[in-house]
Amino acid sequence: MKNETYITARYAETDQMGIIHHSVYPVWFEVGRTNFIRMLGISYSELEREGIMLPLSRLECHYLCPVHYEEEVLLETRVEKLTASRIQFSYRVLLDGTLMAEGSTTHGFVNADTLKPLNMKKYCEELYLQLAATMGENHV
Repeated sequence: MKNETYITARYAETDQMGIIHHSVYPVWFEVGRTNFIRMLGISYSELEREGIMLPLSRLECHYLCPVHYEEEVLLETRVEKLTASRIQFSYRVLLDGTLMAEGSTTHGFVNADTLKPLNMKKYCEELYLQLAATMGENHV
């Protein structure tokens, strides 16, 4: 299962060459990740109220083609890997079907108060199973 988010490139996101600056893609990934979680019926702020935080431990982005001001891109977000203590999201940025960039982020599940790792299978089994179900047969 994937989440699809449309993003129109804003002027403030461009560099002197008129293309989207490389630092913007992680922000777009966050938009996709937030929308993916919301698609499951829970918001990031609700996760935090439940005592769950998802700190970033790894970020990758491969820039293939430039995106320009006012172009509307499709951001596809998926859960790529899932364990009891970590989750990896993958992202694809497409413009009219052409892959412009792709990347991934890896996050740990941690307790909001102690910042110690959580076993999501035990701490919040329902959410863990929802995330696993989005992966179909690819679940780890």
